[in-house]
Amino acid sequence: MATASQWLEGARPRTLPNAIAPVVAAAGAAAAAGDVTWWKAPVALLVSVALIVGVNFSNDYSDGIRGTDDDRVGPIRLVGSRLATPAAVRGAAVACFALAAVAGLVLALTTAWWLVLVGVVCIAGAWYYTGGSKPYGYSGLGEIAVFVFFGLVAVLGTQFVLTDRVDLVGLACAVAMGCFSSAVLVANNIRDIPTDTEAGKLTLAVRLGDARSRGLHAALLGVPFLVSLLLLLHSPWAVLGVVAFPLAWRANAPVRTRQQGLALIPALRDSGLAMLVWAVATTVGLLLG
Repeated sequence: MATASQWLEGARPRTLPNAIAPVVAAAGAAAAAGDVTWWKAPVALLVSVALIVGVNFSNDYSDGIRGTDDDRVGPIRLVGSRLATPAAVRGAAVACFALAAVAGLVLALTTAWWLVLVGVVCIAGAWYYTGGSKPYGYSGLGEIAVFVFFGLVAVLGTQFVLTDRVDLVGLACAVAMGCFSSAVLVANNIRDIPTDTEAGKLTLAVRLGDARSRGLHAALLGVPFLVSLLLLLHSPWAVLGVVAFPLAWRANAPVRTRQQGLALIPALRDSGLAMLVWAVATTVGLLLG
């Protein structure tokens, strides 16, 4: 049986910036729009965190029963390492999705009923990333899904529940968050190219190859800082977002120096941290107006 610390590691807490940062950025965009219903912000954060932990457990379960994680490099996987039964990990994923569903229902009932449909699509997208008979994460669509769900949907959805509308500032923040989140996944998939290729998991990194995937990582990390320049049209304080650039540069260092395996793990961590710092700094700038 897995220990509590192993379950915690299996939840992959280092991915939490990918869930927290979009809500923070959305709060900044909402504040810039005015008339914010602030009590909904922590509920939206709960939805986002529950979804990302749920998808982490779901991936652990689905990859584990397929044997994709038998020779994994990186953080432990509970099923692949035989630390927990597939049923237990699947149950943890379902519990997280259920929590996200309940919190999301609260937001839908107090905002707009059609948000229930958005929630259903999000949970289905989380499960079928590596689950089901034809997981789209095995076909190179993972980065697109991450951009959509943890960028566009997370930011614009949160801005909508906070203000009952979305705007161009929210869209700009959504693009930035989507690019950061996709960069985290690209770094992860570059690390796993050898094992994914052997397992038949055709991620975008496997399809593009090592060199082009490393270039994509740099490009994705660069886009948010172009967004910071565009946001200057709304507020000069939006320039605060560039304080995350040193972290983004550090995140790309193992990638551009062609590191492999475990040496790429800092790229995942620092890409997520750069995302969080950008979101916080940009939100402060938007609040300053």
